[in-house]
Formats: sequence, structure tokens, C-alpha cells
Amino acid sequence: MDFDFLIKGIIIGFSIAAPVGPIGVLCIRRTLTEGRLSGFLSGLGAATADATYGMIAGFGLASISNFLIGQQIWLRIIGGLFLLYLGIKMFITKPSDKAVSSKRHGLIGSYISAFFLTIVNPMTIISFAAVFAGLGIGTIQTDYFSSLILVMGVFVGSGLWWLTLSSTVHVLGKRFDTKRLRWVNKVSGIIILIFGFIALASI
Repeated sequence: MDFDFLIKGIIIGFSIAAPVGPIGVLCIRRTLTEGRLSGFLSGLGAATADATYGMIAGFGLASISNFLIGQQIWLRIIGGLFLLYLGIKMFITKPSDKAVSSKRHGLIGSYISAFFLTIVNPMTIISFAAVFAGLGIGTIQTDYFSSLILVMGVFVGSGLWWLTLSSTVHVLGKRFDTKRLRWVNKVSGIIILIFGFIALASI
């Protein structure tokens, strides 16, 4: 039974992480310009946020879930403004021959920024709450050990997607020279800016 929950969690985590949004664009851009590890850690930050929300939904913490859903406006404002900041920063950043990801603080920043962007997205908790409710997870009768296994599966599934994405982009991106990377920064910056404007416009 617990193995079934693990498989379900992996499928849920992979499915929720897979649609290309601002985190996906961020992961692709960082993989191309800063290295595969920076891109993967960006995805791992998102996977940690997914697992956090999965835990809230899986353990039936309705009060926390309802509070977060009730703060959608503020979360969208914060997330939208941060996306605008990231978009502008990407657009004006010039590619460097030396990978930024080789520095420890650069790797930590990649992880934290992606975690923050995912955790302030109210749709994440709403998605997990809906999926878990459909599976009967998070109710009073829920076995907490099974819920923990499910959340672990969510983290593994989400992390698996980001590993796949960053590795694929890394292999394809070996052909990119400085000129192409400059365009990667500009295009990524514009896309992130669009996501930021959409987040603010949806308030």
C-alpha cells in the first residue's frame, strides 16, 4: 500500500512540475548560462516548495491551507514583483565566460529564489489540495505514515522532472556561444517579465 502511495506521489510531483512556467524558464536559462548544477538546484528549490505544500495538503492542515489561499492577493503581488525583478535582471545580464554557478553563494541563491517563487504561488497549494482531495488524502481517516510516503514521492517526482530538464538542456546547450547566450538572457528576461505582469494583472 505504501509503495502505491510513493508511486502516486512521484506521478503527482512530476505532473505538477512539468508544465513550463516561470520556474521552468528560470531553470533553462540558468542551465544554459550558469551550468547544469545551478539549473538543477533551481528546480530542487521548486521541488522543496512542492513537497512543503504537499505536506500541508497531505496531513490535512486545513487551517494553514485556507490561510494561504486567503492571502492570494498578497502572494500574487509579492511573486509578481519578484518575477519583474528577475526578468529585468536577466535581460540586462551579460553572459560571462566563467560560470557563476561555481560559487557557493550562487548555487544557494539559485535554490532559494526558485523555492521562494514557488512558495508564493497560490496555485501550487490549490493544485495539491484538489489532487489530494480527489485521492482521499488529508482527511481525518488518513494514515499519516502513508501521507508522508506520498509527500516523499511528490518531492522525488518533482526533482526527477527538474533533473531531466536541466540535463537535457545542458546537453543541447553545449552548442551555445556567448552571442547565443546573450539572446537566451534577453528572451528569458522578457518571458519572466510577461509572467510577472500576468501575476499582477490577475489580482
